[in-house]
Amino acid sequence: MKKISWTTAAALVVSNMIGTGIFTSLGYQVAYLSNTFTILLLWAIGGVLALFGTFCYAELGNYYKKSGGDYIFLSRAFHPVLGYLSSWISLIVGFSAPVSLAALAMSKYLQIFGWDLGKGFAIGVIVLVAISQSISLRSSSNFQNAFTVIKVLFVLGLIVLGLSMASQGETSLKWDRSWISEIQTPSFAFSLVFVSFAYTGWNSASYIVSEIKNPKKNLSKALILGTLFVSSIYILLNFVFLKHASIAAMSNQEDVAALAAHNFLGSTGAKWVCFFISAQLIATISGYLWIGSRICFATAQEHKLWRFMNKSKNETPYIAIWVQAFIAILIIASGGFAEIFVYASFVLQFISVIAVATVFRIPRKNLMHFKGNYFYIFPVICIIFGVYICVFTYIQHPMESLIGFSTIVTGIVLYFFDREKKVASVG
Repeated sequence: MKKISWTTAAALVVSNMIGTGIFTSLGYQVAYLSNTFTILLLWAIGGVLALFGTFCYAELGNYYKKSGGDYIFLSRAFHPVLGYLSSWISLIVGFSAPVSLAALAMSKYLQIFGWDLGKGFAIGVIVLVAISQSISLRSSSNFQNAFTVIKVLFVLGLIVLGLSMASQGETSLKWDRSWISEIQTPSFAFSLVFVSFAYTGWNSASYIVSEIKNPKKNLSKALILGTLFVSSIYILLNFVFLKHASIAAMSNQEDVAALAAHNFLGSTGAKWVCFFISAQLIATISGYLWIGSRICFATAQEHKLWRFMNKSKNETPYIAIWVQAFIAILIIASGGFAEIFVYASFVLQFISVIAVATVFRIPRKNLMHFKGNYFYIFPVICIIFGVYICVFTYIQHPMESLIGFSTIVTGIVLYFFDREKKVASVG
């Protein structure tokens, strides 16, 4: 079986993380928060939590040594019902919803050209990317690497230009002591929902551990280096957006990057920025279809209702890829951007808390990278913040949260109709 290098695995981490969230969520944050310290602190906290999570997933991936991510971890560590639930959430929300949001964001950013593309364009992009993912593992790797290079070069160029050029409009930079009161508000807690969604994908390489060369060394390298790189990018990008656009202009707007770019690159420059934001989102769509389909494939090997996805060709689970794409298309047809965003964030945070807790089931002698008791600080902090975010999401958006709960309950009910095959023991 062909294996991918740690650089391709890291490219998956980067491409899955840098996507819709960073280019859209600031507008929802500045609707309630205005201090620059507050906003940059949000993104720094998100980076630290993601890094702590990578420490946990590096250990989990090397312990279980099988692709499938949360499905494998939860099934083996706790109970098959939780593994099944994680796959259900991955299928319906975890990977399909980010694909939908990325495709919708592409159509939103291309409106600057006067093109009213709408949902039809978003659906067409998903179909084309699914075709590219279905050909072979080699073509998937080449496609992913190429668009990740575009993504990285674009964001680095945007940061350099944004930091070096003076803003031609009103700035949002505000460095007073109001951050002390802002971080104590429910709005600060709820803003972490958007940040946590933007950081979704930090664990992506652990879902394909069996496809990585020498995973004992390369899994942790891909996870940690990819997450550190993206965390730095996120903090710098948000500073650039705040520097070049006003709070009033960005408030509750999704295309914050276009608003900022217009003020330091002009209308023509803003159009190019929007074009490249759309282009780099292709890597996000590709990455989520790649990882999500592997989770479905792993689940299909052990559950009868999923068995139709237990087929691969040229080392790609092509049926699982198309099922993932179809669900993403249904999500686009059923809701708006903001509603999908909050719903997906709540459900993903819920399952993430449970998944991180599986690290406590690894015998201490089997920890690969951390031997002391201090290691358990990482999952404890991740779990505390995860619960904190879920609670405030429910307080601020009960409807989307309840829909999320209904998705979770549906997955649990389905499990009891679909537990025919025995789950294999840890190898």
